[in-house]
Amino acid sequence: MLEPGDKVPALTGTTTDGTTLKLASLRGQWVVVYFYPKDNTPACTSQAQGFRDLQADFARRKATVLGVSRDTVRVHASFATKQKLNFTLIADTDEAWCKAFDVIQEKVLYGRRYLGIVRSTFLIDPTGRIHQRWSPVKVPGHAADVLGSIPSA
Repeated sequence: MLEPGDKVPALTGTTTDGTTLKLASLRGQWVVVYFYPKDNTPACTSQAQGFRDLQADFARRKATVLGVSRDTVRVHASFATKQKLNFTLIADTDEAWCKAFDVIQEKVLYGRRYLGIVRSTFLIDPTGRIHQRWSPVKVPGHAADVLGSIPSA
């Protein structure tokens, strides 16, 4: 898993509206990349709402929020509309982002083992290096914790 000080890999992803986003294009600003297991599930919805509700505060600190899961663009678009999300979701259907950040790990649910996304957040500084990492994430209050880790602009 990437640690503070590590350089962020060059990644490209498909956004909710079907456009391509290059992570490197966000250099010069703070970037929050949060990984979550699945759209439209209770904890993932609550987590997205936390970032949505603080979006104006993130913008004041010159920070871009990106939510990443393995859901498709279509599922992301529906989720974003339903939850009135005001930040970008990345459809990581090929798991390139998940693998680069090493957030896919073995999990156990009701005795069944499977590979899943460990809820994780990475704060990237304006130079493209990891500033802080949260993993695993506890959803309540998390977006506020991340916001509090970004210096005021």
